[in-house]
Amino acid sequence: MKKIQMKTPIVEMDGDEMTRVIWKMIKDELINPFVELKTEYYDLGLPERDRTEDKVTFDAGYAAKKYGVAVKCATITPNAQRVEEYNLKEMWKSPNGTIRAILDGTVFRAPIIIDSIKPVVKNWKKPITIARHAYGDVYKDTEMKIESAGKAELVFTGKDGSEQRQTVFDFEGPGIVQGLYNKEDSIRSFAHSCFKYAIDTKQDLWFSTKDTISKKYDHTFKDIFAELYENEYKVKFEELGIVYFYTLIDDAVARVIRSEGGYIWALKNYDGDVMSDMVSTAFGSLAMMTSVLVSPDGKYEYEAAHGTVTRHYYRYLNGEETSTNPIATIFAWTGALKKRGELDGLSDLEEFGRKLEEACIDTLNCGIMTKDLVNLAENIEAKPVNTAEFISEIRKRLEEKLQ
Repeated sequence: MKKIQMKTPIVEMDGDEMTRVIWKMIKDELINPFVELKTEYYDLGLPERDRTEDKVTFDAGYAAKKYGVAVKCATITPNAQRVEEYNLKEMWKSPNGTIRAILDGTVFRAPIIIDSIKPVVKNWKKPITIARHAYGDVYKDTEMKIESAGKAELVFTGKDGSEQRQTVFDFEGPGIVQGLYNKEDSIRSFAHSCFKYAIDTKQDLWFSTKDTISKKYDHTFKDIFAELYENEYKVKFEELGIVYFYTLIDDAVARVIRSEGGYIWALKNYDGDVMSDMVSTAFGSLAMMTSVLVSPDGKYEYEAAHGTVTRHYYRYLNGEETSTNPIATIFAWTGALKKRGELDGLSDLEEFGRKLEEACIDTLNCGIMTKDLVNLAENIEAKPVNTAEFISEIRKRLEEKLQ
């Protein structure tokens, strides 16, 4: 079989631990035999990040900005234990956070649905995509422990020397205080990414905050979304027959639970963090989630939504068999290949990505699964297999589809 050709490289970001092992297996078994793969490779494994003092992460992010399509393996964000374990020079920042900042992107996560694993919310029939604004808010907060009575104030000093001052609270005793911030340009980028992704995927877009309580902070998000929709996206939405609407987050949660799915739910940073965990758990597993970072100017970085599966990696190092689910990582590759094919006008590359996804779903629907899914499966005789066997079964079905 003649290999499928590529024009432009995909930026390939390798990762850590068990997902790094699976990354190689996927390339060796499911991609390289069929595609003349062109990538610009960056090793974001923790040892290389430490060796380059994290320069490799920045290089990878700028390469993604240059080429427009990237695929990323799961990586370690080190804590104190990891600093000691890997003998690191310092506690390096999250690679995902660095790349998000470079691309100014929004993370979109959606479940991969199969027949035998039913969502906990029984009326959910279609995927719910969470769009999370991955900047600022509580993740960039400033906090203070108040030890005695006194006045906490919010003060802004302009470059021109002007001052705005507001009392947060008059403390009659000990307490705590927290300061949050965000930037209008980041909120605008978030809104643009959400509207463009909705158009790209032809899905309705919901956005929710708590603007009735947060009349300046949350209301600014609401106002920016409304302005951009009216001025730039309304006509295209109406042409496609898709809908944008805003509602309070309380109402949104009720609507989500009653819905059948099939839309994008845009949320601020913390709300998106919480609700993406809720949606992924209700649909089944983080190993069955797609995740793509999309920039306002149309750059895409595909990744798995889960971590590096450390527990399985230590078993692997001891020579033990593991049954690690590779689906999210495979779908990161298929997402990148399909997008590269779409942008370069390579229909055979797009079709390959679709057929590889179909081969994964067919394998699962036949009851051949990794151990994490076996106990979730209903109305099917599920057979647990190890990772290598699972990938081998996917390859068999892929070869049939490609003939």
